[in-house]
Amino acid sequence: MKLNHVNLTVTDVPAARQFLEKYFGLKSIDTSEDARGDSFAALFDDDRLVLTLMKGAQVSYPKTFHIGFAQESEEKVNEIHQRLKDDGFNVAPPQRSHGWTFYVKAPGGFTVEVLA
Repeated sequence: MKLNHVNLTVTDVPAARQFLEKYFGLKSIDTSEDARGDSFAALFDDDRLVLTLMKGAQVSYPKTFHIGFAQESEEKVNEIHQRLKDDGFNVAPPQRSHGWTFYVKAPGGFTVEVLA
């Protein structure tokens, strides 16, 4: 059995979509002619997992809720961390935990873990 899709409720669909495309390489379906462009987005990873984003007025995930992007090396984790930091995101340095990892609050109200 293979996980097919995950839906996240976010407060800002375009910002969340752009964040996931820029830092994690997700690809979105072109919704430029779709009136739902600000309220819905469908993104795909390299294995064709579908991550959908739906606009909500409020987002209230449990404190420990997050999505994760595994990287092939600690160097890649460090690279993504530096890019986020350079772009003004408030990110603590990676640390050794269950891997080389850090967390970042994404636009739209959810948390992302980056780890190797």
